Amino acid sequence: MMKQLFRPLASSLYSALLIAPLLLSCSLTNAQVAIKAKTIYTMTTPGQAPLLDGVIIITDGKIAAIGPAASTPVPQGYKLITGAVATPGLIDARGTVGVSGILNQRQDQDQLERSAPVQPELRAIDAYNPNDPLVAWVRSLGVTTIHTGHAPGELISGQTCIVKTAPGTIDQNVLVETATVAATLGPWGQRAGNAAPGTRAKMVAMLREELTAAREYDKKGGQVPLPGSPESEQKTPPARNLRTETLVRVLKKQVPLMVTANNAQDIASALRLAKEFEFDLILDSASESYLMIPELKAAGTPVIIHPTMFRMFGEMQNMSLETCGKLINAGINVSMQSGFEVYVPKTRVVLFEAAIAAANGCTFEQALATITTQPAKLFKIDDRVGSLRIGLDGDVAVFDGDPFEYTTHCTATIINGQIYPGR
Repeated sequence: MMKQLFRPLASSLYSALLIAPLLLSCSLTNAQVAIKAKTIYTMTTPGQAPLLDGVIIITDGKIAAIGPAASTPVPQGYKLITGAVATPGLIDARGTVGVSGILNQRQDQDQLERSAPVQPELRAIDAYNPNDPLVAWVRSLGVTTIHTGHAPGELISGQTCIVKTAPGTIDQNVLVETATVAATLGPWGQRAGNAAPGTRAKMVAMLREELTAAREYDKKGGQVPLPGSPESEQKTPPARNLRTETLVRVLKKQVPLMVTANNAQDIASALRLAKEFEFDLILDSASESYLMIPELKAAGTPVIIHPTMFRMFGEMQNMSLETCGKLINAGINVSMQSGFEVYVPKTRVVLFEAAIAAANGCTFEQALATITTQPAKLFKIDDRVGSLRIGLDGDVAVFDGDPFEYTTHCTATIINGQIYPGR
């Protein structure tokens, strides 16, 4: 009898926990906000000391003023938020949040299409769900911007996009519609049995074949120019090929190719392809990148490093907690990611991943930069997000202590001047 009573109650509580973040997210103020914090990390200049006892003024969704509390008055009628520490809204440089949902069921898992190994035409914005509870969950932990989309696991799995974590529609929240085309080299992208690609050589050969075909397609005038571009009235292709057109955009450096590669040999293959076809390369995960530091530095290749708490097995068996710090200290642009998890809640949190990096070779500022300024620069959105300076979006994370301490709470997340509850 008790079990029969408990089951519907447990189900109701579970449903309430999933829906609660969405309900709370509806309790917004307008975009006129003031944040007062004992310590503010503006992240505007490397090595700059934090602002102590400071105030951030957000007007109409943009940062209007920032300075000492003694000389920065809070305008009348503004909503005042107080906290111990304020940072720029956090940026997750690589994940599948919103494309992979929190329920871990078939209807909300759109991060990987298995029907073919090469599908660059798949658009992340067509799969992203801004109202999934997982989006609200990472938002409650200070994450205001995510680079999300198709996961590693196929040779070319599809496109990625960059969005704010506010509720609403994708059109309201998107910052970059097509941020990268995602590819995978190594065992993660190989297919079982006799299906291709089954080996490293086959993977690189298939990529080279696709890029060569795209180059020839462009030479023949097959590429459709971007809407509004000067040549948009001059070229009218006889037939559309969305797959090849996407790769032409990669060759024209309109969109970078993000290659997930962990073993040093796969990283070397990615660098070789980038040099051969002269496209912009972003290296993803890169567990053995510490073995390739001279090559990465010479190529100027940025790295979205694997989560520091990734499990050390398979391709990741040679990963190191110190890799992030080693790359940064070598002068390589490094951003931190949450990655993708097959288990609920389907994602890590970059705040915690950066904290581990700070304990293993990174300074506090370097670690915080991997989830603020560095990904903003990498994706050329630093005129909107990534630091706290006048004119940028009003995206702020407020904490009741050191953000990298596990016992600290995010007490409020502000996106475009709208206030959302912390965790």
